[in-house]
Amino acid sequence: MASTSNSLVEVPSVLESPTNRFYRTIWRWHFYAGLFVIPFMLILATTGIIYLFKPQLDALMYHHQMFVQPTGVMQPYTQQLEAAQSAFPDAKVSKFAPNVAPNRSAEVTLMTSDERTLTVFVNPYTDEVLGDRDENKNLQSIARKIHGELMIGKFGDYLVELAACWGLVLLITGLYLWLPRNRFKIFGTLIPRLWSKNKRVFWRDLHAVSGLYGTLLVAFLILTGLPWSGFWGETFAQVSSHFPAQLWDEVPQSQVLTGSLNQHGDHVVPWAVEQLPMPLSGTSGHEHHSGQSRASSTAFPKGIPLGTPVNLDSVVALAQAKGAFPGFSVSFPQGETGVYTVSVFPDNPTQEMTMHIDQYSGKVLADVQWQDYGLVPKVVEMGIAIHMGKYFGVGNQMLMLFACLVVIVLCVSGIVMWWQRRPKQSGRIGAPALPPYVQQWKVPIAIIAVLGIVFPLVGLSLVTVLLLDYLVLSRFPALKRVFS
Repeated sequence: MASTSNSLVEVPSVLESPTNRFYRTIWRWHFYAGLFVIPFMLILATTGIIYLFKPQLDALMYHHQMFVQPTGVMQPYTQQLEAAQSAFPDAKVSKFAPNVAPNRSAEVTLMTSDERTLTVFVNPYTDEVLGDRDENKNLQSIARKIHGELMIGKFGDYLVELAACWGLVLLITGLYLWLPRNRFKIFGTLIPRLWSKNKRVFWRDLHAVSGLYGTLLVAFLILTGLPWSGFWGETFAQVSSHFPAQLWDEVPQSQVLTGSLNQHGDHVVPWAVEQLPMPLSGTSGHEHHSGQSRASSTAFPKGIPLGTPVNLDSVVALAQAKGAFPGFSVSFPQGETGVYTVSVFPDNPTQEMTMHIDQYSGKVLADVQWQDYGLVPKVVEMGIAIHMGKYFGVGNQMLMLFACLVVIVLCVSGIVMWWQRRPKQSGRIGAPALPPYVQQWKVPIAIIAVLGIVFPLVGLSLVTVLLLDYLVLSRFPALKRVFS
């Protein structure tokens, strides 16, 4: 969104005004932020577009596995699960998702001995295994892993978070640079001069004006994506996600968090409950496998009825009786004290549910729904739903697609602008010159302080960059020539 006047590249005059010095300081920040952010933003926008249309792509790529012809009565869920287990006897079941519609298959998630994550599709009417999908090779799953962690784990997660935070710096500085410095003109400020034969004017206007109109949407994408990040997101969740103390009355808690179910790029439970401790199943007397427990009430809403076996069939029936919306899944107990977890992560966040069930007694140990969330988790969940293009259907997808395309246009036009104005055959990258005078650092330091508090990673990186800029680049002529 910055102007590319050649005069700004020249060495500043000693008499340069504080306003001009500050302008060139912001431009220099914008330039270096772009050098770091553009590669990441192109990756995030591209993978975001792929994952944005996951429902359509999955239905197209796995149509024969996902869709069935309804024929008679559905088989028990335990039989559907056994069919998937028979096809992969050495694999461990982690999740079962009942069919979301009469013409859809059930989906069983398995972990194989060679650490692959498979989704096995089962015809709920015939127990026929229709096929499987390797989530490690699925296009949409790969796109999501790249989008979240660049396929390199926690370090990649931090890099994406850092790039996203720097993206906010890029937007703020870009808006400042967009502001008319002299006389206001509609063309070039509010309307891009795309008809101009001057290539610099064309690309400058495309960058500046598209940035102006897309700033709010791009900022929304960044801010609603940060809650899933590894450093800022986890800290933010710990501070903002709290539930009533009575939720844990007479319910033993484990040290494992509900968010541990969100593994291998699969979001099983909503963000709002990731910091919720997993309760423990009672282990005294495994005769509770048959549902013979005093803790289990004959009132269905409190748990699986007395005398009913606690298995997949009864857990699904309980979830349906509790009002779980179609699309919910059942995660299986891990170990002797593990619990069944029923969770639904639907298009509409107000329909979210996370329910933990004792694997022996069938008692509901925790049941968290939309009305139990605080204000901040509700806002975050609504933002995430819109970010993922789920909340209001195809219109939501189109809006987020537009935001991703704006990001791509900004990145490509920024690269072209730099390429056009770079000093040719000089070995320099063409960065705006470092303004003189120490006085011009007062406002930037204040900005760093604010960013450092709100986004610690970007604050730390800004301090590092500014120290390198001031202590190294400005003091070594050879380096100064390259980065000027």
